[in-house]
Amino acid sequence: MLAIGFLASAKAAPSSETAAPFESTEDFVAAELRAAGAPGLAYVAVDNGAITAHAYGQVRAGGSEKVSPHTRFVIGSISKSFTALAIMMLVEAGAVDLDGKVSQYLDVFQERPTGKITVRQLLSHTSGYSTKQGNDTHTDETDNGDDLQRQVAQIAAWSPAHTPDARWQYSNANYIILGVLIERVSGETFASFIESKILDPLGMEQSFVADDGATVTFAVGHQPWFGGKRPFEYKRTARVTAPAGGVVSTASDLGLYLAMMLNDADDLISAKSKAAMMRPASAASPFYGLGWYINTDNGDAYHGGLSPGIETRATLSREENKGVVVLINANSGIGFGVNTALLYGVSAKALGRDFENRENLWGPRSLFLMFAILPVLFVLGIIRLGFDRQGLYAKTGAFGAFSLWFPVGITLALAWTCWRLIPLLFGTPLNTLALYQPDFVLTLIATAASGVIWAVLRIGLFYVGKPAGA
Repeated sequence: MLAIGFLASAKAAPSSETAAPFESTEDFVAAELRAAGAPGLAYVAVDNGAITAHAYGQVRAGGSEKVSPHTRFVIGSISKSFTALAIMMLVEAGAVDLDGKVSQYLDVFQERPTGKITVRQLLSHTSGYSTKQGNDTHTDETDNGDDLQRQVAQIAAWSPAHTPDARWQYSNANYIILGVLIERVSGETFASFIESKILDPLGMEQSFVADDGATVTFAVGHQPWFGGKRPFEYKRTARVTAPAGGVVSTASDLGLYLAMMLNDADDLISAKSKAAMMRPASAASPFYGLGWYINTDNGDAYHGGLSPGIETRATLSREENKGVVVLINANSGIGFGVNTALLYGVSAKALGRDFENRENLWGPRSLFLMFAILPVLFVLGIIRLGFDRQGLYAKTGAFGAFSLWFPVGITLALAWTCWRLIPLLFGTPLNTLALYQPDFVLTLIATAASGVIWAVLRIGLFYVGKPAGA
């Protein structure tokens, strides 16, 4: 049976360092936390340099520890803006050329077609590496500290899905390469460079970069689980993916980062370079700059982050000199327990804007329900075969043969859809998708397996188990 319900609803007990800048925000967050089933949320707003950080709910569903502005979250792909900032620091130091080829800096790209990819193309996701290639990045973890370098050596040998500048496609592979480029040019590890050149100067004392060995306490992530949420705790952070998504920070610390990006001053980098990061990088990248998405309607720079059990979103309005980061310790489900209103609604309210959630959830809900119900139907079909086979044995002639074999083709096609097509549409392998949508992946596996078993069992019973004379 399919059970739908918000099994991990959250009470929004607010705690904040200052009064909420908008009176309706507190009630809005309380209502949407319950609707999303997310245990907790923290956010920080920057308005003309003034920083206010707030938090609601619990670190872990059902627990007593409350989320605070100082609770650490893995910020996911917002980390790309830190990697891009580090590159811009090296550009301004004369150590890196934005339009220089990656082979100038990394030997593993020399004498390879991929060596012609430029730094700008890596920063703007126009290198040709696909989303799926970026999500396939993996190297066996060792204690040698060279996991990131070995991963980039593998990427250098790949054939990109597209030629550089032919199309825009988001890929973690680009920023993993940039992480090693930073190491090679600076002579420091990626984590050391980000921490010593960005986090420390900004006073982000609670923040750090994933290094495979961190033992500090994070906000407990929560995965969707059939309409509710279940805890998913990070066992360790990963050095390999740090340049693409491994910065760990807090709402309070991220306020300092946003304020620097908005201050129109020459500090970590020049005001001119900050502005360049938040403009389209090239004709092939009209809505992505250097580490930031660009809203072509209003000029906002923004970036989301998705980690197992955690969702984040940062937004910068240079025109209004305002910014906001929202951190949620839960992943959205497929149509159920969705965080969209929290991420976009809190962002809008912190920027002083109206928000209306127009997302139609019935499409993804229908998809989830279909794959949840199909295994039940197939199992019922299998059970029926155990009690009533007369209809099966009565199949004769061409039509009977068709009705026996056609389900085999259909269920094999369905299995291919579950195992290959849907992961391809999500741009990630099935095992990676399971980190974010474990309930949905379980329904896919159950559908694929039960469908094929039902169809093959029918054939076997007809040709092998059919009694003589039946």
